[in-house]
Amino acid sequence: MARRKIKRGPTASSAILFGEEIRYARELAGYTQEELGKLLHLDRTVISRMESGQRKPSIDEVEELDQLLDTGGLLRRLYDRVDWTAQIEHPDWFQSHADLEAEAVGLHAFQTDYMHGLLQCRDYARAMFEAGGTDERPEVIEERVTARLARQERFLTEGGPQLVVLLDESAIRSVVGGAKVMVRQLEHLLRVARRENIVIQIVPFTARVTIIKTSMVLLEMPDGQHLAYSESLDRGNPSDDTAIVSGHRRRYDRLRGDALTVGDSLTLIAEALEGFRDDAERARRGQLAQEQLQRSGRRRLHRGGPRVPRPRPRT
Repeated sequence: MARRKIKRGPTASSAILFGEEIRYARELAGYTQEELGKLLHLDRTVISRMESGQRKPSIDEVEELDQLLDTGGLLRRLYDRVDWTAQIEHPDWFQSHADLEAEAVGLHAFQTDYMHGLLQCRDYARAMFEAGGTDERPEVIEERVTARLARQERFLTEGGPQLVVLLDESAIRSVVGGAKVMVRQLEHLLRVARRENIVIQIVPFTARVTIIKTSMVLLEMPDGQHLAYSESLDRGNPSDDTAIVSGHRRRYDRLRGDALTVGDSLTLIAEALEGFRDDAERARRGQLAQEQLQRSGRRRLHRGGPRVPRPRPRT
């Protein structure tokens, strides 16, 4: 395929130009937007918005695009040069923590019930916001998802800050968005766990001795200061009080003593992943069977309908 010309006017943004490169590479590889979307587990409209510069892809998505479209890492290199002009905002009660998180040189977290925000894939994050019960418009939900994924980027780059997350086993067992979403989420979890700066450990149901009913975060700042953060419903609780930080650290250390080793944790995640894959396959087969029953019913209805005489052609 001959290289098509791309109009690059002086007012074109780098995000738009980045999208044009994705479009060119996709067309060169012979994929439609729908076909590429299926490979990335994304809707065709998401690919369209990405190619028009209206949606910022995650780093993982860009790396997958590089592999699928055989661009030799070009998209990943361009990605770091793009000036993403979209305003990324967090809820007011969370913004101060997000600002500190963006400066931290180390982060230790314990998460129960669901996946920690820094470990969520796009589909899981979207399902979380959709299930939040706030009746947000789709575009607002998409903004929230983009903001959550933007927080992850510095931890997913080469030489990123240390990220150690203890996940209660409930976080990998609780179904968010259905089995297909959980498959993508656990695949994402195993993928990011391979990074040198990221440690993921599971605190299993069977070995839980330390009982903490809420999630918490410990931040290490560039000046050596340590901060603690926990959440209640729609409210963040940051603290730099030495006694509170020390108390959180002691609880965290006890939880880490309850946790599986990194290797055993990844094995448990992989086992949970296979279970969700089985669930997704059963759901797919059930949907196919239902569609076949509906088609069969329509055929029977058609055969059993009144016969309409048709005029015979004259010879």
